[in-house]
Amino acid sequence: MQTIPFHKTGYFSKTICDYLAEDKKIKPFYNNFPDLDGFKQQIKDKKMSGRAESRPILVKSLEKQYQYLNSSAKTAQNIQSLLSENTFTITTGHQLNLFTGPLYFLYKIVSVLNLVERLKIEFPERNFVPIYWMATEDHDFDE
Repeated sequence: MQTIPFHKTGYFSKTICDYLAEDKKIKPFYNNFPDLDGFKQQIKDKKMSGRAESRPILVKSLEKQYQYLNSSAKTAQNIQSLLSENTFTITTGHQLNLFTGPLYFLYKIVSVLNLVERLKIEFPERNFVPIYWMATEDHDFDE
């Protein structure tokens, strides 16, 4: 089987190719590359950010938002775990648009769930909560 490197397909912009190749010239535009070393550094950075006082506010807001939904026990557990400074969120999302179908939507959700499981194995002393953000508020013509 012959493979074609993604940068030779012509389907990806130079910026995407540079990002995936971890080109140093675009490093100023993001904090950490999403590999295990990058996640390790991100955990360290977040632990030092000193935002523990925001956690109870977040949990209270989420509990209020979910109070009338028939959520799973796992959802409630994940929300409560956000109180711990040892819990980190792994977030993905999708801005709705006309030309992407449900498969991409599902792919993103499955990907974040798989990443959380992998990070729990790599960093067993930490807890990770998957977050899927659906950018549904971006719907007017000006945006």
